[in-house]
Amino acid sequence: MVELATPASVTRASTRDAAFARGTVSASGNGTLPALASVDVERWQALAGDACEPNGFYLPDWALAIDAFARGRTGLSALTAWRDAAGPARLIGLMPVISLWRAARIPLPALVGAEAYGTVRTPLLDLAAADEAAQKLMRQARDAGAHALILRDIPLDGAAMKTFTRVLDAGGLRPAVLHSRLRACLDATRDADELLRDALGAKKLKELRRQRYRLAEHGEVACAIARTPDDVARALEVFLKLEAGGWKGGRGTALAQSAGDAAFIRRAAAALAGHGQCEIATLGAGTTPVAAAIIVRHLDRAFYFKLGVDERFAKFSPGVQLTLELTRHFCADPAIATVDSLAAPDHPMINPIWRGRLAIGDVLIPLARRDPIVTLIRAALMAQQGIRASARRAVHLIRRLKAKRR
Repeated sequence: MVELATPASVTRASTRDAAFARGTVSASGNGTLPALASVDVERWQALAGDACEPNGFYLPDWALAIDAFARGRTGLSALTAWRDAAGPARLIGLMPVISLWRAARIPLPALVGAEAYGTVRTPLLDLAAADEAAQKLMRQARDAGAHALILRDIPLDGAAMKTFTRVLDAGGLRPAVLHSRLRACLDATRDADELLRDALGAKKLKELRRQRYRLAEHGEVACAIARTPDDVARALEVFLKLEAGGWKGGRGTALAQSAGDAAFIRRAAAALAGHGQCEIATLGAGTTPVAAAIIVRHLDRAFYFKLGVDERFAKFSPGVQLTLELTRHFCADPAIATVDSLAAPDHPMINPIWRGRLAIGDVLIPLARRDPIVTLIRAALMAQQGIRASARRAVHLIRRLKAKRR
């Protein structure tokens, strides 16, 4: 049976744990965790191409743009797993991380998968060496002073989670699911027309066709897919304008409203397009763009990152119309098997259209057996989760009351 930590390492003086929690210890005892920006990009790209599970938001072009520019998300560290064989060392595992203090203001010694502006934080694990990679990532986290890894926004039935579960089981340990939810996804292996008929029914599809005909009164309705770096860069500016002009702009959360976020997405989208990993779909009525979406691609999965619409055309359901176009686009693409909506549970727009469901969760990975600090970490996270859920319910209630008054 594999031991991931010795009893001595668990009972070591608590001053080291306190220092780690304050961010002053992030080392394997004699140095710091590598900065994400220091990871060899060529080897990182090779790992991404051989990963056991897709995550477009941990691709180097995306993650490094986040690390360089995005507000509140810069200065990331990395857990890395290397295989030393004949010839150059091979990167077999990578997980961008931050401390639990930075992630949640909890002063306990744990590392958390870094949020990369897309609600997927699956570590990259080499398909041919996944167990070895997971074990080495856990060992590096433990040697750095962490007592637990927190995998957030990870598919619970995915290959990466199954790998960590296997490795933990070999060491007499078990993961703990802190929170789970279901979100919509598209089974892109199906025929699009059949899928949409099953999901929406003839009556709803007829209504959507009527809305499209009405939209066509403003000009011919067409969907354009930007793929090259130059085309993506141009389409991105259209998207940024649409998003800022909608409800996200009203709340101050549109990408264009932050210089850092705008710089991040401009760099990431064009760079990913150079590898065929980013597309921007734009739905237009004549020369007027009415909706646009950013799509990230990795291996056989696509990620529906963001949608922006011109709310002057809201009665024609431009976001739904574009989603129907994307459904047909991906179902016709043999390279894509699944599209992750990245949407909140019970999302009113996407859930009725994409009837597949991904189980997504936040999972605590203990790094030693019978560790009381892991119990504290779990309890603190669960308590904070309860407080945040109550706060969200209060915010939604206030918004409903305001809408009712209007």
